[in-house]
Amino acid sequence: MARVELNVSLNRVEGDLELAVTLDDGVVAEARTIGTMYRGFEQILIGRAPRDALVITPRVCGICGTAHLYSSALALERAWGAVPPPNATRIRNLCLMAEGIQNDLRQTFLFFTPDFCNPRYAAEPWFDEIMAAFEPFRGTIYLETLAVTRKVVQIVAHFGGQWPHSSYMAPGGVTLPADLRRISACRAVLDDAQRWYEQRIVGAPLERWLALDKAEDYFAWLDAPAHAASALGMLSRCVRALGLHRSAAGAKHMLSYGAWRDPSTTDADATLLASGFYDGETGTIAPLDQTQINEHVRHSWFRHYEGGRHPWNGETIPNYEPGGDRYTWSKAPRYGEKVVQTGPLAELLIGGDPLIASLNALEGGGAWLRQFARARRIAHEFLHARRMLDQLAADLAGEHFIPPANESDGDGYGLIMAARGALGHWIKIKDGVIEKYQIVTPTAWNASPRDSAGQPGHWEQSLVGVEVRDPDDPVEIGHIIRSHDPCLVCTVHMLDTGRKVHFNA
Repeated sequence: MARVELNVSLNRVEGDLELAVTLDDGVVAEARTIGTMYRGFEQILIGRAPRDALVITPRVCGICGTAHLYSSALALERAWGAVPPPNATRIRNLCLMAEGIQNDLRQTFLFFTPDFCNPRYAAEPWFDEIMAAFEPFRGTIYLETLAVTRKVVQIVAHFGGQWPHSSYMAPGGVTLPADLRRISACRAVLDDAQRWYEQRIVGAPLERWLALDKAEDYFAWLDAPAHAASALGMLSRCVRALGLHRSAAGAKHMLSYGAWRDPSTTDADATLLASGFYDGETGTIAPLDQTQINEHVRHSWFRHYEGGRHPWNGETIPNYEPGGDRYTWSKAPRYGEKVVQTGPLAELLIGGDPLIASLNALEGGGAWLRQFARARRIAHEFLHARRMLDQLAADLAGEHFIPPANESDGDGYGLIMAARGALGHWIKIKDGVIEKYQIVTPTAWNASPRDSAGQPGHWEQSLVGVEVRDPDDPVEIGHIIRSHDPCLVCTVHMLDTGRKVHFNA
């Protein structure tokens, strides 16, 4: 048996990522995901005024600052018993949806698709078509995606003044109300982006695309000229031809915090798309219970504690120990004791998208379905963003901010679905300052190391069994990891196995 140890560095990911991979006869037998940079936002926040979190946490990530701001505001509102008015929730949702559209488009057509332009695939019948559409800085869809996504985040700027790193949300609401000028401007941005999405990405009106609800209907549609020639059609044909719909399922359990707060109720847990835990063994969905969330550090470079701890009881104290069996700056989040995956696939499956449920039941959640779900989610984001604007236009006189009645000590948490999946902030306030602050990001769930019981994380599981044709050009690993939209700056971010491969496809 030929055994090869690789350290693979991936570019085109947000942050720093290495993968330590063991190949037996060209097949991945073991994998470890490595966050290589410690940042320590949780430590930065300790001892500060609670509202400082609204300015500091959006800097965790340059891609999803709106998501971190939203989670932070929700955590403070829960700690202080504040309830934002409906229009504030609508504005928050609208901005989060705009950030999601931008991310989902860029991740799909700027980060994921360029790997299929690898010369490895030059003999494939679809290669010239893929190159014409997706070649970096030359392909038609690549260039169009850059132009469209620059405009989409203008929606955030209309209410937040800037993007990224905005700070327009506060406990009790948002800093600016909706008016006809902002609503009209946002509608114009959405109109242009949706028209392009319909014509170039899916090849059909939004209603027709969302009406597809069975796997067999989609496969029939994939043969139809309009969708087959669209960007998603091209991508699906290419990815499925390589067998990526049958590989890299990883963790069978899934987690969603529910997409977008429901502005029609004061229930802080009510969402427009349902939250929950999908049990991959039984195929059932259970209600979300945030008390089941815990983090392990057995294989992480943090001060050791036994078992897993709920974020309110957790700590983030660095303890770098090279050369042993600790190998990452990422913790290992678990739901109960279960390894889960999160992201658009989990969000839509748990949230009730029938097409995603049908495809998952038929083929499982491989690399293709994860990426397909991300492109599918864009349609839901457009649909709900328009509803938020319609509701704002119908209630222009509605309040946008109700200050908390009492900013006392207490505990709070804010859970949302960010672009990459389940994002949670947990805060403890004591003597008027932050005593503890813990952030559990989507990539922390997906890229987690082994836990106290030795269970590998989702990425580590998804890579096992993958055939790598050329260890010096492990494009297969890139396909799988990038299908998760990795963001290692979000973990509080070396392993040296002797051989390093810098994958720059």
